[in-house]
Amino acid sequence: MSFQTKHAPNRSLPDSQSGFTLIELIITITIFGILLAIAIPNLTSLVRNQRIKAATGDVYATLIFARSEAIKRNADVSVCQASGLPDGWAGGWSIKTPDCIGTELKKQDTIAGINILQKDGTPVGNLTFQRDGRLTASLPPPAGGIVVKSSDDLTMKARCIILDLGGRPNIKADTDNDSTNGC
Repeated sequence: MSFQTKHAPNRSLPDSQSGFTLIELIITITIFGILLAIAIPNLTSLVRNQRIKAATGDVYATLIFARSEAIKRNADVSVCQASGLPDGWAGGWSIKTPDCIGTELKKQDTIAGINILQKDGTPVGNLTFQRDGRLTASLPPPAGGIVVKSSDDLTMKARCIILDLGGRPNIKADTDNDSTNGC
């Protein structure tokens, strides 16, 4: 019994190399450029919106922390604008006890591209929580609340932080992009 071996047929390579042609590459780059041009404005808007949400969360957390520390320590605790800056909390803020020249408990640096203002458009000043968690009468809460909005794009929806009579903050989203009539 003899076995014969069969060999695979000898296939030769095609005359040209396989790959992309210059025209295919140009078409691909053009399509990629068009998609990128469509995506960039949406991405910029998303980044600004997330920056507003993050800054609002930072302000909210600061107010909750300061109020909690005032109750825990049974002493006044202040949220103070960064020293030497006339623009309120836009330049950062810190939490100090018993007043704005006391011991620093926590600090927040500037958040780029964000305005933190009172509802009437003036900068937010210092706030002091008393030992019962309420705001002091000498430094009343911002009239109507604290408005956090983008300094780069005024069409972005703002967010407000409203302080109730007990000193508790609440976040509210702006429904019509007009911070002058409330969130």
